[in-house]
Formats: sequence, structure tokens, C-alpha cells
Amino acid sequence: MKVNKGKVLVTGASGYVALHCILELLNNGFEVKGSLRDLNREDEVRKSLGIGFNNNNLEFCKLNLLDDEGWVDASSDCDYLFHIASPCFVEEPKNENELITPALEGTLRALNAASKSNLKKVVLTSSMGAIAYGHNKSFCDTSDWTDTSKDVGAYIKSKTIAEKAAWDFIDKLTDNSFPMTTINPGMIFGPLLSNDIEGISASLIVKMITGKFPALPDIYFTVVDVRDVAKLHVQSLTNNKSDYKRIIATSPNGIPFLEISKILRDIGFDKSPKSLVPTQVINSLAMFNRDLKSTSSMIKRGQYGADLSETISIFDWKPTPFKKTLEDMTVSLEKILN
Repeated sequence: MKVNKGKVLVTGASGYVALHCILELLNNGFEVKGSLRDLNREDEVRKSLGIGFNNNNLEFCKLNLLDDEGWVDASSDCDYLFHIASPCFVEEPKNENELITPALEGTLRALNAASKSNLKKVVLTSSMGAIAYGHNKSFCDTSDWTDTSKDVGAYIKSKTIAEKAAWDFIDKLTDNSFPMTTINPGMIFGPLLSNDIEGISASLIVKMITGKFPALPDIYFTVVDVRDVAKLHVQSLTNNKSDYKRIIATSPNGIPFLEISKILRDIGFDKSPKSLVPTQVINSLAMFNRDLKSTSSMIKRGQYGADLSETISIFDWKPTPFKKTLEDMTVSLEKILN
């Protein structure tokens, strides 16, 4: 029987990354309190997680990124906090504050609650989006920040603003009451635990394997397996070498969108695109379309790499091969689609 290692408040418990983090926590002897905007989703979340753990170690609470109610109560009997909840839309919103305001305010509510509770540590889910955009560095490290004065898109802007606000909050704590680690993943792929295929990577892969994309933009992604991201979150709780660090969790080099499609074809998905949309066409249409404007800026960014030396040294990190990530992801997607 595993010894209980403490209780972790996980925000946004029904999300893609959060579900994997909860499963990893439960499998490693932690208790979990998951926050939901709607407690009617509790049964759905439990079903997504399966039956391979003690259900008594999992409870739920109601929290909203835009509402003060419940945050301090939720964290008061917990030892740790994973703040994962953050809005993420596939399409570029009409108003960027639809993403920025809840990301920023939710992060500050979570940290404020942590400062009023006796938490041992906070792990914040950020993004490579907070590191690698709005500048032309070909090799990014944890000292880099996205320049939000540039046209980087609302999601990337929201993650950057929220993470900067988090570090400002930590810097201003007078008693240094808890350390924080941020996990900064690239584009996250891997198996889905729930039936929700509306997330960015799931919807991309679904559209590729079902032939909804006739061609692809010339974009590069750094990529990571969702299970590897979850493991880094959990390992950060007890590895004090990660305290006050930004942890990059991604491939060392970006890979082209078309290469992802090629891997999908190699594993049997013949409808995945074989050609590129001419960049000139996207740039021309970007003046009239918010989504294409964001795509155009990503094309302009081009390929970049990431310095993983600290991640490897702190965690002895050995990421999952990307082909296996896509194989496992498509198995889970086929079960949902069929």
C-alpha cells in the first residue's frame, strides 16, 4: 500500500493536461482535489480516469477563474497546488481579453489562495508560448520571454502575461511562503483520457487524419507528450532543485507541420495532407482573417530550438519518442471517433 504523500489542488480538472496530471498524482500516492466550473462534470472526470486507483483519494470543488469565491477554502486543506486551468480556443477570439483576463485573474486568484494557505509548493502550467515568440532567437532558453507587444496571437499573449504576473507575485511575497515551478511545454500531443476532442492538438490531428485539411501551412512546432508533461508536474512537487525555475518541456528542435502529417501517414492515416498552402496566399488573406493572421505570424517565426539542459539535469528527463506519442494519440482518437 502506497503511503499518502499529501493532497494536491488541481485546477481545471476536466482538461487534457489536468486529467493526465491527476492520474499521475493518484498513481504516485497523492490525494487530489480537482476544481471544476461545473460540479455536474464530476462523474465524467471520474469515468475518464478509469478505475486503477483509490476513488477515495479524489474529491472535487467548484472554482471559476473569474470569481473569488471558494479559492481559499479549496486550498486550505491541501499541501500543493497545480494551477493548470487556462482558457484555450482553437480559433482566434474577436477580443483577446476573452483569453487574457481569465488566464491572468485565475493565476492571481490561485497564488493569492496559496499565500493564505500553508502550501508547500505551487506548480504552474505555462507554455513555450511564453518563451519563444515575438523575437527571432533560433535557440530559446528559460531566460527568454515572448514579446507581447508584437503580433503573437491571443493565446500566446495570455500565457506570457499570466506567467509574468505569477513570477511578479512570487517576487513580492514578503515571507517566501512557498516556492513555485513553471512547466513550459511545447505543443502537447498524446492520448486523450476524455472524449473531448475540442482542444488545439486533438482538433488538429482529427482534421488531419479525417482529410479535413487539404494542405498545411509552413509552420514548425516544438512538441511534447502529455504524459511527459504530467510526470514533470508531479516530480516538481518533491524535487527542490526545480524550485523557482522555469522548466522547458519540449523537443529540442521544431518539426514542420508537414512532418507531423508524414508520421500520421506512416502509421496508416492516408488522408493526412501531403502539401503546403503557399505562404503568399496565407499572408494575403491574413489581412482579412484573425486565424490566418495568427498563422501568418507563426510561419514568420519559422523553426527554433530549445535548451533542455536544465530539464535533463534536474529530472533526468527522457521524453517519449514522438512517433509513439502520435500512435497512442490516434488510438485514443479512433475510439472516440468510432
